[in-house]
Amino acid sequence: MSRQHSIVFATRRACLAGIALLALAPLSMTAYAAPATLQVWKDPNCGCCKDWIAHLEKNGFATTVIDQGNNAARARLGMPQKFGSCHTALIQGYVIEGHVPAADIQPLLKEKPKALGLSVPGMPVGSPGMDGPSYDNRRDAYQVLLIQRDGSTTVFNTYPRG
Repeated sequence: MSRQHSIVFATRRACLAGIALLALAPLSMTAYAAPATLQVWKDPNCGCCKDWIAHLEKNGFATTVIDQGNNAARARLGMPQKFGSCHTALIQGYVIEGHVPAADIQPLLKEKPKALGLSVPGMPVGSPGMDGPSYDNRRDAYQVLLIQRDGSTTVFNTYPRG
């Protein structure tokens, strides 16, 4: 084979390798994408908040915890007090108030509705962080509310008594 043919074949191999790498690039970027991070404001002594954070991390979220209570953060972020709970979080511009399941945060981030965020008002037994043997595995019915910026709500998800 002549030197010119060798150069042509080497160039073709390099081009094909480059195309293969470009085709795989989206897969490798997806595989190494950083998890979505929630900033969480909570009381430093709250055990159910720690359990909720563990639930989020188990479901692929990263967290940054601010142990200084959540009342000021809730007010600053615009979440009405009537939807309050023991912790407040912020992720990609959405406020997450209370024991919202990770399974509800994921579609919120994917669908990107025009809203303030999600809330599980109060501290219903059976919600993430308020579940397990400590609560005799009891589960009360509760709703996850989609909170609009004007304070109006719609039901985002319903969890039956279990």
